[in-house]
Amino acid sequence: MSTLKAFNTPNGPPAFGPFSHAKMNDSLLFTTGQLGIDPATGNIVPGGVEAETRQVFRNLTAILEEAGLGLDSILKATIYLTDMKDFEKVNEIYAGYFTGDYPARSCIGVSSLAKGGVVEIEVICSR
Repeated sequence: MSTLKAFNTPNGPPAFGPFSHAKMNDSLLFTTGQLGIDPATGNIVPGGVEAETRQVFRNLTAILEEAGLGLDSILKATIYLTDMKDFEKVNEIYAGYFTGDYPARSCIGVSSLAKGGVVEIEVICSR
């Protein structure tokens, strides 16, 4: 039977609800959806979808590093956008974080996100 472990990284944004940054078992890690929150302030970074997307990846990287993983361990990503017109901008930034072996991915348009964010990404990783 797999051992389950929840954890938070001190290098990520503080949780603002009853959730962990990630939960993992012996083979998989699931992150909570990451917004473009600056860990130092607890607020969404200014600058719109591009700045938020880059901050999301900094937050995901901090979580994965805490678990001893990197972005190359991502099997599946789910992106939530409040405006599907931002799809191409997010795609361009997203692509820059991978070396061509992209994870499986979904992108979903939503009416709103927590804290007024415009992009949120959650991932499933292989350990």
